Amino acid sequence: MKAVFKSTWPYQGDAMNLPVESVDEAIPFYETVMGFRVESRNDAPHKSAVLRRDEIKIGLAENGGDPTQDGCFFGVDDVERAFAELKANGFRKEDPDFRVDQYGDKRFKVFFVIAPDGLCYCLGERLE
Repeated sequence: MKAVFKSTWPYQGDAMNLPVESVDEAIPFYETVMGFRVESRNDAPHKSAVLRRDEIKIGLAENGGDPTQDGCFFGVDDVERAFAELKANGFRKEDPDFRVDQYGDKRFKVFFVIAPDGLCYCLGERLE
């Protein structure tokens, strides 16, 4: 059974304009490892693609931004299942290095994914 991606919070405020050097080179990782599907592609004003998984969408764009300074937090229903799924899909990280992060009055069990394009993703499950 796959994890459900329920929500997204972009680090720089725009999950639909995440910077990558090459949309075409980035997409296979998102489809194969992360489980996203391409919803649409555009060539203007710059090359971009909208990707969807479960209840969320993200956009990759050749917009000149620095991918090492951007990414998103993905809220998932089961963080351990999410890691197991990504690993089964080819994610090359042996240990998830789970930790618990606190945001205001909310606690999340999280792990991190650095995509080959340089974008950083934190996947987390809210703890009660």
